[in-house]
Amino acid sequence: MIRYRVQSLLGRSLLALSFLSPILISTVLAGGDDRKINILNESGHRVQIYWIHPNTGEEVLQTTPHLFNGASFSLNSFVDHSFEVRELPSTKTGECGGIAAETEDEKACRVGYFTVNENDEQTVHINRGMVVEHSDNKSKAHDSAEVLLSECQRRALSEVGKSGQVSSVVAKDTISELVACVESNVAKELEKASEEITFQARIRTKMAGLLENYTCADDELNSTEPHEERIWVSNGVQRKVQVLHDRPSSKIHLIQDFITEEECQAMEETAAPILHKATVADGKGGSKLSESRKAMQAGIKVPWDKEAEGNGIATVSRKVYTYVNHVLGLDIHEDGQEDLMSIQYTGRGDDDEEPDRYMPHCDGDCTGQQFKPGNRMATVVIYCTVPTRGGATNFKNSGLHVVPKKGSATFFSYIDPETMKMDSGFTEHSGCPVIEGEKKIVTQWVRLGVDKANPWDSFNTLGIKYSDAAKE
Repeated sequence: MIRYRVQSLLGRSLLALSFLSPILISTVLAGGDDRKINILNESGHRVQIYWIHPNTGEEVLQTTPHLFNGASFSLNSFVDHSFEVRELPSTKTGECGGIAAETEDEKACRVGYFTVNENDEQTVHINRGMVVEHSDNKSKAHDSAEVLLSECQRRALSEVGKSGQVSSVVAKDTISELVACVESNVAKELEKASEEITFQARIRTKMAGLLENYTCADDELNSTEPHEERIWVSNGVQRKVQVLHDRPSSKIHLIQDFITEEECQAMEETAAPILHKATVADGKGGSKLSESRKAMQAGIKVPWDKEAEGNGIATVSRKVYTYVNHVLGLDIHEDGQEDLMSIQYTGRGDDDEEPDRYMPHCDGDCTGQQFKPGNRMATVVIYCTVPTRGGATNFKNSGLHVVPKKGSATFFSYIDPETMKMDSGFTEHSGCPVIEGEKKIVTQWVRLGVDKANPWDSFNTLGIKYSDAAKE
């Protein structure tokens, strides 16, 4: 009876692991409904690939005109679209089914089908006998899991079968060995996957760095097309939102008509007498002037006591926190937050060797680490005046380019509100050089974990409270 229970428990454990392991091993990065399909013909015959119209059933030839045996072919299609694979007669015999066919039925040209699914890394193998095998990242991960589990299963069942009478101690040890075996194998697979992801990320960031200056230099380059458009309703006002990037720990949105001319005027008038050269974090907890950032800036305190009177500065700041909470749901409050920052860039023509700009940087931690309370986790950049040339914002690691539009705002967050993990570089951004005209923006850096008792300026630029740093 004990032996039966152990085997039954092993079976249920392995069944559960067979579902869990592919999830652990595979990283699924689905983006939109379009998918790339790689097709490999190993049938021994020439074939043709036809797309089947989802509404009319009409078949449209995709290969030109056919796919030779041993050749590969790639196409882009959409989820749920279907294709037919047709075998072509041999050029030597004029028959299908190969020279070994013995019956008329086997000599008939055969067909196969496949349908695009929502997964990635889809591959279609056309095998002997016109057997169409369709695999993807999930099925490959499942197959890999079955291979690594089979050896663990063999070992565990071998231990159980050594004795006709299995004690509870032996049963417990056997289960422990099974779990250890599976954990070890899964860890190895995850390590391989992690190495590949790290390698791909390194290539991506290097390429992004090389393209940075070329992107900024292209005056004709438009803003990146959004992959989704939404409507945000606040205080009865509808605003169009363009979603450029949407990942758990990094989001980038463009919000239309975020600020009025009157609100911009209030910002500019308040900032004018206190403008000074912009600074950057010095890496030691303070700030410094830097050639990487050339602009003028002024911190603007928000008069919250005048919000009910319709004060323009307070109205803008309230819109910022409302939108951040709308997206992230973190119940952010204005208490303890940084001042609004008025930042102004001036263009001095093509011959200016040191134009006003801001080199690539992150507003908060972008190394994928756990969030530190009191630090920045979102930014809203609001455009009041836009230059006639230059001044775009580049998110180089995300491949995004934002041309400023008067009255609009760019929102980007760099925290996963569920796991509290920070962005791993997708929101690193730069302000392209301003060549002609002026660029006047209002920026709000939004923090989590600040309040009246622990305001933003009680933390240094490393995100450490000054009181704690003084104890070290």
